[in-house]
Amino acid sequence: MVDIVERPTRLAAPPAVPDAVAAPAAPGWTGRLLGLGARVLHRSVAIVALAAVWEGAPRLGLVDRVFLPPLSEVLVAWWELLRSGQLAEHVGASMTRSLAGLGLAVLTAIPLGLLIGWYRPLAELLSPLLEVFRNTAALALLPVFVLILGLGETSKIALVLYACSWPILLNTIAGVKGVDPLLIRSARSMGLNHLRLFQKVILPAAVPTIFTGVRLAGAYSILVLVAAEMVGAKAGLGYLINYAQYNFAIPDMYSGIITISAIGLVVNQLLVALERRFSTWRVDVSAG
Repeated sequence: MVDIVERPTRLAAPPAVPDAVAAPAAPGWTGRLLGLGARVLHRSVAIVALAAVWEGAPRLGLVDRVFLPPLSEVLVAWWELLRSGQLAEHVGASMTRSLAGLGLAVLTAIPLGLLIGWYRPLAELLSPLLEVFRNTAALALLPVFVLILGLGETSKIALVLYACSWPILLNTIAGVKGVDPLLIRSARSMGLNHLRLFQKVILPAAVPTIFTGVRLAGAYSILVLVAAEMVGAKAGLGYLINYAQYNFAIPDMYSGIITISAIGLVVNQLLVALERRFSTWRVDVSAG
């Protein structure tokens, strides 16, 4: 009789698995610094390339260094202006006018845009007037502001206010009108009154578009003001650039231009940070 080998009643035990798999070590300070340095380098490549071209082209004779001096000479002139206190004086004058006009535009254009975007009869009433003024360039009205308000601070602040109001106003209207109707119907179905609906649904949904208008207005406040300061001003970056051109102080002129670009960059970054502060509920779809 042939012996039949019995099958094992139990399967062989699987290999032992460690109780906890060691997680990859968190990157230390060195790795974080290297990552930050790599990001900064990646974002500054274009600026470094522009600086290299600016420095090399005049020295190699590709352009006339009388009209475009090397960047190093411009930076030396910028430092001299800063050390003498002239640059701080002009920057202070320009920033006071610019921030005053931008602040007034924010305080007036955002509430008006919310009203126009929310109440259809008001939008239909003011729409033709808005279309007329939105297509009128601010600098085209500079002689009108000077004629009515004079050459003092009032005309310059009023011009900045006018130029900044339109991007804020139009983007606020677009932000309110662009709110998803499903969100509005859902909020109304839960019994929210008009005030709570505006506070909990309309404003949060419109914030990104509103801040887009504020960022555009921040750029306009600098550009329009510089042009206005070239007419009848005694201080300001526009006056500095114009005065340096007339006196053929070309490095000083470029110093003023660089300062304007730096101020615009700083203002934009501050507004971006402020937008993130008021839009913490948004999900960054580009992350990952």
